[in-house]
Amino acid sequence: MSYIAKPSAYHPALKKNALGLTRRDYEGAMSTLCAGCGHDSITAAIIEACFELDLPAHRVAKVSGIGCSSKAPTYFLGRSHGFNGVHGRMPAIATGANLANRELVYIGVSGDGDTAAIGLGQFCHAVRRRLNMVYIVMNNGCYGLTKGQFSATNDKNSPSKKGEPNPFESIDLCQFAIQLGAGFVARSFSGDKAQLVPLIKAAIAYNGFAFLDVVSPCVTFNNHHTSTKSYEYVRQHNLVTGTLDLVPEEEEIKVEYAEGDSVVVRMHGGSALKLHKLAADYDPRDADKALMTIRRGLAKGEVVTGLLYVEEGQQDLHAILETTERPLNALPMAELCPGSKALDAINARLR
Repeated sequence: MSYIAKPSAYHPALKKNALGLTRRDYEGAMSTLCAGCGHDSITAAIIEACFELDLPAHRVAKVSGIGCSSKAPTYFLGRSHGFNGVHGRMPAIATGANLANRELVYIGVSGDGDTAAIGLGQFCHAVRRRLNMVYIVMNNGCYGLTKGQFSATNDKNSPSKKGEPNPFESIDLCQFAIQLGAGFVARSFSGDKAQLVPLIKAAIAYNGFAFLDVVSPCVTFNNHHTSTKSYEYVRQHNLVTGTLDLVPEEEEIKVEYAEGDSVVVRMHGGSALKLHKLAADYDPRDADKALMTIRRGLAKGEVVTGLLYVEEGQQDLHAILETTERPLNALPMAELCPGSKALDAINARLR
């Protein structure tokens, strides 16, 4: 299968940042995600945030796991460092890279399955270690690569594409992150670029573990079996020699609304998502208030968005471990391996 490549030439009048770079310079490969996927909107927001922050590509390291969301780093900052790991293990890769080179900006991209299921333990320890990184979850509540099964973040009683309700309570990753000690916790919607871009910029600027849970609708599996436009209905009523999947082109879902207001956003399959944006006078420095705000929103059927919690002046992993200010990958072997006497001293303390 071949894909159309992006043209290398672009208009000379495109706006440039302080580094003399255009937004095009922060792009990556052509996206192969479904048309209208919210993940592409998040990718666009990351590109915009890095452009506005004047980030040079060589200072950014992208890490990801497995899933539709973990493909996204291919689509932004094509000139930066990158590593695509195995399912749920992105935090371990980010930890090792960060310890080796503390001077890079680490952007981890994950999904709700990659984080809240197989990678839950990895996520917990990245938070508790205060790893200095931006951790973005592209949250669609399903496993898009394997036919849309429920993920651990899917709300209870929310129907699948077959109309079957989810029997289990969901894991709220923002509450979880606050309880584990994340210093920066925010939630947004992929279609709200005006809110998402500033949140990503703030997360990049934060020294410590910055967590962003971004609700990102899956256009392929956000449908119900009762709809005549659903895939299941068409398969049952169409006589064909084999089962084929056609992902129809959809318009990207976008929404704009004022701080302190609520809005109902219609999904492609007919379901609705109710969002509530935090008021301008909300104080995000109170962890208990943040948790109660999230829980009250859930009780009302709302997804509370905005900067939920921030701890000013949080120590990151390097400060906790008291590591050298020089990147470990720049240290000579004589300093990295101080000899047997140093090892004997360490072993003696453990006896």
